[in-house]
Amino acid sequence: MQRIGNETRAGDVLQRMRQDIIDCTLKPGEKLRFEALKTMYSVSFSTLREALSRLAAEHLVIAEGQRGFIVAPVSIADLNDLTDVRVLVEREALAKAIRNGDDRWEADILSTFHRMDKLQQRLGNEYYLSADWSLVHGEFHLALVSACNSPVLLEIRSRLFERAHRYRRMSSQFRQQWREKTAEHKQIADTVLDRDAENALRLIERHIRETSENVIEYAGHLF
Repeated sequence: MQRIGNETRAGDVLQRMRQDIIDCTLKPGEKLRFEALKTMYSVSFSTLREALSRLAAEHLVIAEGQRGFIVAPVSIADLNDLTDVRVLVEREALAKAIRNGDDRWEADILSTFHRMDKLQQRLGNEYYLSADWSLVHGEFHLALVSACNSPVLLEIRSRLFERAHRYRRMSSQFRQQWREKTAEHKQIADTVLDRDAENALRLIERHIRETSENVIEYAGHLF
């Protein structure tokens, strides 16, 4: 029973730290000091070390030997590399989903798009600063590829999406306005639901690459 409790606590801390890194509460390049983290997350040193080791495997933190851990730095080179790999993975997952998707898959796409669109309308021009919008935006993109029938591919995609969100989050802090995404998302959804794989893959690649270009434009000075 104690072991189950410890595993639950470790999983909770891992999720909280992961989210704090993605949201830039823990900033790129920041030294992760155990005493401060112990107080911040109210956990033991052994639980912290386990969480940090797992985050290192996800490339969100870097182990510096005997010197401890730092939050993974950001750079234009890393963003470009991440973007290229995301395009490969996203295109493969989407192509499989279009071939395998059923009525429930189509309904999930329509449902998440509707929720995202309604929330954006309620939030107004600064919707991109909302954690709720970021959540439903992620759910929409996951819905598109959820029928790919490959848990491993979806796990890889999820980690890449989280790493990319850290860059998007940094960029959002410096934007005066966000590009209009409703029409773009609707076009992607409609093309996917039409089972037009060629155009759907082209649109999703453009969507990913344009997002990365905007990150460099607005937040490139931080890298």
